[in-house]
Amino acid sequence: MGRRRRGPDRSRGEPARRRRRRRARHGHHARRPRRPPRPGGWTVTAAVPLDPSRPPLDDLTDRLGVAVDGELLQRALTHRSFAYENGGLPTNERLEFLGDSVLGLVVTDTLYRTHPDLPEGQLAKLRAAVVNAKALAGIGRGLRLGEHLLLGRGEETTGGRDKSSIVADTVEAVIGAVYLDRGLEVATGLVHRLFDPLIAESAGLGAGLDWKTSLQELCAARSYGVPEYVVDESGPDHAKSFRARVRVNGALYGDGRGRSKKEAEQQAASTAYAELQDADDPPAAEGA
Repeated sequence: MGRRRRGPDRSRGEPARRRRRRRARHGHHARRPRRPPRPGGWTVTAAVPLDPSRPPLDDLTDRLGVAVDGELLQRALTHRSFAYENGGLPTNERLEFLGDSVLGLVVTDTLYRTHPDLPEGQLAKLRAAVVNAKALAGIGRGLRLGEHLLLGRGEETTGGRDKSSIVADTVEAVIGAVYLDRGLEVATGLVHRLFDPLIAESAGLGAGLDWKTSLQELCAARSYGVPEYVVDESGPDHAKSFRARVRVNGALYGDGRGRSKKEAEQQAASTAYAELQDADDPPAAEGA
């Protein structure tokens, strides 16, 4: 009696990819679905360790009004000081770079459409009144970004959670994270929610927030000469304060203080601009 021939052994010689596919159909080795690629091919390459003492990120996304990938949002909140102390984790600097461009595009487009008759120079001043470190830091504080930041020990002990430069940079990084995860349309909506009040106010700012340039232009137009600044600094290295005074034709017209030389000079220039704008007579040197 002859031997009964068996069918071919389907498990032998079968390509591995086809074998995995066949097993998956029968419930073997089920895999999690892959996340769709991010816009432009950007990927997250490393997770940030979680700190249980920090408020949940859901609190922040509620304030943003946008659901954002948690891993990307953690990256946006990771300052370089924390990254270096934890084995060289990725920082938020690339997201900040991206968010700065998205923010600039949305604000510039809005100003261009809102003010069809303004020349380029005035549009640039209005944009500077909206997109600047002081304005960004104010928005970041309104979002309470400081309590979510991942900072190194040095920044933590010197008040980094409320440092304007860090908070401002983090706002841009968060915008970059929203753009990567949700695309330009959602990121544009976020920028409008956060910045539209500033955009509306910018129309009434006149000189904008670049008071040094505005003061120089005013002095040139009226042949007052070039404004001269004197800046003094005081305090320890980690908490310096600055005082700036500006003279026009030798006369003191502005006095300002700030946590940076630039901030103090801008305050002094703002005061001087207001004084000279309303002056009927040209400035006279003290003692003249």
